[in-house]
Amino acid sequence: MEGTPAPRHVVVVGGGIAGLAAALYLRRGAAHEIRITVLEGAPGIGGKLHVSEVAGLEVDAGAEAMLARRPEGKELARLAGLDDMLVNPGTTHASILSRGALRPLPAGQVMGVPSDLGALASSRVLSPAGLARAALDRVLPPSPATTDVSVAAYVRARVGSEVVDRLIEPLLGGVYAGRSEMLSLQATMPQIAKIARTERSLTRAVADIVAAAPKDAGPVFTTLKNGMGSLPEAVAKASGADVRTGVTVRELIRIPGGWRLVTGPNGDEEVVEADAVVLAVPATAASRLLRREVPGAAAELAGIEYASMAIVTLAYARDAFPAPPSGSGYLVPPVERRPVKAATFSTVKWPHLAEADPGVIVIRCSIGRLGEEHVLQRDDADLVATAVAEMAEVTGVAAFPLDTRVTRWGGSLPQYNVGHLDRVARIRAATAIQPGLALCGAAYDGVGIPAVAANARTAAAEILAHLAATDARYVAGAAEDPEV
Repeated sequence: MEGTPAPRHVVVVGGGIAGLAAALYLRRGAAHEIRITVLEGAPGIGGKLHVSEVAGLEVDAGAEAMLARRPEGKELARLAGLDDMLVNPGTTHASILSRGALRPLPAGQVMGVPSDLGALASSRVLSPAGLARAALDRVLPPSPATTDVSVAAYVRARVGSEVVDRLIEPLLGGVYAGRSEMLSLQATMPQIAKIARTERSLTRAVADIVAAAPKDAGPVFTTLKNGMGSLPEAVAKASGADVRTGVTVRELIRIPGGWRLVTGPNGDEEVVEADAVVLAVPATAASRLLRREVPGAAAELAGIEYASMAIVTLAYARDAFPAPPSGSGYLVPPVERRPVKAATFSTVKWPHLAEADPGVIVIRCSIGRLGEEHVLQRDDADLVATAVAEMAEVTGVAAFPLDTRVTRWGGSLPQYNVGHLDRVARIRAATAIQPGLALCGAAYDGVGIPAVAANARTAAAEILAHLAATDARYVAGAAEDPEV
């Protein structure tokens, strides 16, 4: 029809869950017909969401759960047609391997910050001296954090080094594989950062947070019955996008009315043109692509550091244990000087896995923190041996596993260091003046699936608003000039 805009083409660079979610939100939010292409350099989609078989069970090789109390992750699963596949954990009782023994994670803590000094004492995670130092928070003068500081700097000033070393470090390490001495209080612990500006006592303010939390909020985490690794394929299908794998984008060039993307190796290049582009790739790749057209954003993106890690999955015969593991698993503080930083008892945490084969116990061991890259330089057999030795010591299992799997995630976890929120604001300010360009992914507003889904939705909304504005200008021009 005369005056009707032609179908627009949006290219999403990156086929991880951020890029696929952006494609889905683009499809659902478009007022007119839209063509969406997803370009992924790897052989497959999904990024760090991947599932594969271990001892006949489909077990996640990357993220194995998402926050249930933040709605965006479950909403993404629903839009992908997987809402009936969401399952809850059988237990959320975790432990800390502190001072040589497994000890219960203290009740009433928020990201490791204690609220109940009695529960902290009962857990025996801290030494008597560490417990006494934590109690001083109630009588110390105020130490407001009015600017961004490291998590360690603020929490240590209030409750002492042992809380940082034996509670904060393992919990933050499980999310970022980073160091609390470097991680931003505002970016990684926003609830704590808010009270740090005004409250005198940290533990008393955290107690108020715990008391105000809904008592019937349900489980903290959820997963999919076929693993979180089943989410990317479902999202891709629901998006209706043309998903192309094994296609690396090398250049992003501004052209009149849109963008040109150069893909493929030198001498065998292919050019793709688009009305708009969503960059859903890690910060390093985004920096490279923006160097020509948005150098300010490229420089800021280059400053985001990444940590590497590996997950060693072990499947044992149930009767190999003197007593089956209990609880969802345990975290290990760096001060314990052990290569394994966390272990998840997967078939205890997720009953559907145990039901699939009651004779098998699956355990996932996480290895590697920022600054421990030398640990990951060991070969797969050495990493398996390290994890097996850890399980023998902690659980008493004497047999060798029935099956093992080693998954390496090199440079996969962005570090939200001090000043991260200001850095992200500068990146977005620099890209905002480039029409038809949006960014999303784990490098910006959160590393979990719900946070990534949320900023993918925001990126899609920005692109759709740009397309709508250009469509409006086109229609207005057609009305004034019949020959348009």
